[in-house]
Amino acid sequence: MNGTYDDKPWIRTYPEWLAATPPESYATVLDKFKQAVESYPQHPCMYYFERAISFSETARLADSLSAALADMGFARGDRILFVLQNIPQVLVASVAVWKLGGTVVPVNPMYTAKDLDHLLSDSGARLILCEDLLYEKTVRAAAGDRTVITTSAHDFLGEEQPVPVQLTGGPKQVFAGTVDLMDLIRRFAGRHVEENPPGPEDLAYLVYTSGTTGPPKGAMISHANIDHNCFVYAATVRLDRSDVIWGVAPLFHITGIVAHQAIAFHLGIPVVLHNRFDAADALRLIEKHRVTFSVASITVYIALLNYPGLKSFNIAHFQKAYSGGAPVSPGTVRKFKEAMGLTIYNVYGLTESASPATITPLGMEGPVDKDSGALSVGLIIPGIEAWIVDVNDRGQRMPPGHEGELVLRGPSIVRGYWQKPEETASAIVDGRFHTGDVAKIDEQGWCYIVDRKKDLINVSGFKVWPRDVEDVLYQHPAVREAAVVGVPDSYRGETVKAFVSLSEPFKGQTTPEELMLFCKERLAAYKYPRIVEIIDEVPKTVTGKLLRRELRDR
Repeated sequence: MNGTYDDKPWIRTYPEWLAATPPESYATVLDKFKQAVESYPQHPCMYYFERAISFSETARLADSLSAALADMGFARGDRILFVLQNIPQVLVASVAVWKLGGTVVPVNPMYTAKDLDHLLSDSGARLILCEDLLYEKTVRAAAGDRTVITTSAHDFLGEEQPVPVQLTGGPKQVFAGTVDLMDLIRRFAGRHVEENPPGPEDLAYLVYTSGTTGPPKGAMISHANIDHNCFVYAATVRLDRSDVIWGVAPLFHITGIVAHQAIAFHLGIPVVLHNRFDAADALRLIEKHRVTFSVASITVYIALLNYPGLKSFNIAHFQKAYSGGAPVSPGTVRKFKEAMGLTIYNVYGLTESASPATITPLGMEGPVDKDSGALSVGLIIPGIEAWIVDVNDRGQRMPPGHEGELVLRGPSIVRGYWQKPEETASAIVDGRFHTGDVAKIDEQGWCYIVDRKKDLINVSGFKVWPRDVEDVLYQHPAVREAAVVGVPDSYRGETVKAFVSLSEPFKGQTTPEELMLFCKERLAAYKYPRIVEIIDEVPKTVTGKLLRRELRDR
């Protein structure tokens, strides 16, 4: 490392009201939940469709389940796999697990049996909690001799509430050889167990990275990591007891974990859950429960924008709308402002940074990079140090305004990957996490994400970052989604190919040639796509990240 690497970098242009000093010591997520129960026992902890579930009721359910888990032999340091959608059982079971000093391993319900088998083996999870609809489909084949607790998305519906249309699959199912969650809670109701609670540095979660650039690795998320970023969200978004969270990001993803569940516990405010995303349900519940805040992928916001009945809903109170997980173009932000009166604020983070690493403070407008046209993802969050280093030489720090790899250090950065010492040593050096994202930070401290290192396209020796091309494509009114990759080319080595999905009015009207010409007029000759393929849907992870690897494999 050269001598300048340790210098603290750029001045951050925080607004005057953001005098945010990180806490001197950190609490656990369980501590914050208990404080909320004590302070606001009858206030709603969550809304599940129409039903309100108070903090005291959540605590009572968690107490019973904790006693049941202890009776099964679950103890401090043990791991349990959650295979669940956004349902109340996630919050209840998380509290129960932490009371015993355990660690939650939340995974994507869309994973195959092979995926689950790998994660069970890698994490060493002793128990599995899954939705009934997933048991025979995937979980049974992966479970082996582990105890499986099943639950239904119907279990926490209000008694008078009609079954929402998205809860398909019929009534609750119970399977031989499994244990029913609600039965456990009933059998152990009122029974108390001696707690063995975690400390701030203990693991709250093993969150497996999405695997867009390789096999998933378990990022070790501590309670302190989460507590720091709860402080960050509360300070930069100006969250308080008047806020209501829309819990649309998956609770198995770091965004949902921190920006939905943990923030609800941290501030003692409710989170609105509705299983899986449905635009009609979402708009109805945003209006009904007067949602004020969320962090969602841009694809979720686009679905709301395109919903035919949008204008019939009053969502004016939804003024703290943040988007992360995938690039947001300036043109997209303008569309929302014009059509919905909704300002979308950018936030950027990774599993390894426990959600936000940069954020646009509420009320501030992120600038647009004059070179690439990319919208800033915000300012480096309070309490975190950041550097931009040469992509090919980690010891060489880049000056303001120059592209390089983003490096982060601070209290929200994970200690490493579960049982992966080599991968940990490669990614985290002296506490500095090398993100793999190419970025630049300007003189005022605004950060711009250029691309992933592994997505770099080499055209006749010239560097092309896919984001540069995608941002131009998004300026065309017909483009709904765009993803750019490099494909082999016998003359140039690689050439630029764009996969594009079109907005409804333009389907069948806009041609690949038109889009190529549009880019050619706005990009350097080596950058514009020589190939454009129009597809129905650009493949993405459940959190909205573009799966460029899948497109390259085509």
